[in-house]
Amino acid sequence: MSEDNDAVELDDDAETEAVDAAVEEEADTTEEPTADAAAEGASADAEPEAPADAETDEAAEADAAAEEEDASPFDDDVMPDDDVDLLIPVEDYLSAGVHIGTQQKTKDMERFIHRVRDDGLYVLDVSTTDQRIRTAADFLSNYDPEQILVTSSRQYGRFPAEKFADAIGARARTGRFIPGTLTNPDYAGYIEPDVVVVTDPIGDAQAVKEAITVGIPVIAMCDSNNQLSNVDLVIPTNNKGRRALSVVYWLLANETLDRRGSDTVFALDDFEDEL
Repeated sequence: MSEDNDAVELDDDAETEAVDAAVEEEADTTEEPTADAAAEGASADAEPEAPADAETDEAAEADAAAEEEDASPFDDDVMPDDDVDLLIPVEDYLSAGVHIGTQQKTKDMERFIHRVRDDGLYVLDVSTTDQRIRTAADFLSNYDPEQILVTSSRQYGRFPAEKFADAIGARARTGRFIPGTLTNPDYAGYIEPDVVVVTDPIGDAQAVKEAITVGIPVIAMCDSNNQLSNVDLVIPTNNKGRRALSVVYWLLANETLDRRGSDTVFALDDFEDEL
């Protein structure tokens, strides 16, 4: 296990699950609500109904536009060193919301957080995210592709996780992770991977638990509210936003292929599910 294993035990009680469900509804603050997101529940950041009066409506729109310009993610302070060499321009990380954490912070994730915004959201250090993607790619390139398992119970992580698996030749288990997948040889879907990549240690807690039971390493995409017990390698990122997960899985796929000496390069569009 790596240094990330010095964390406290994963909290699986009902209160943590309830908090996580509420956070998921807020999810990616850089995106417009989708039909799927609306079905899960209204966002806490949803705009109030527009006033009926036309002049008031125009004034409100103007104020909203001004506030949006002032609050542009491109103005965010997201890393300590502006001269760091990143895989993609920092603006691309920001536009996808990769840096946007939750309003909850665990002690485990403190070292990956750059600052806290005025609205209480924790900002993840993008330069660390970038470096951890490279480290994870180095790690995964040492494994037989078919022995890599990728999981995602989160809706927005399912498509990019499956695309990542397809791109590097790994296996994917998205949606509900069936108990016994890694531990019950009598189960028809039983598999024996050598390493597991999870989209969220909370949502994918069953996969993490079984990986630890059989003694295989876990790479996890972790937000500011995650605890890191039983996680061997952390990729700090917004693990609830559609575009953020697409960007991270896309970069991880291309970097893993590059480490293998492959000439195949995927475009970000390949990892973005159509709404």
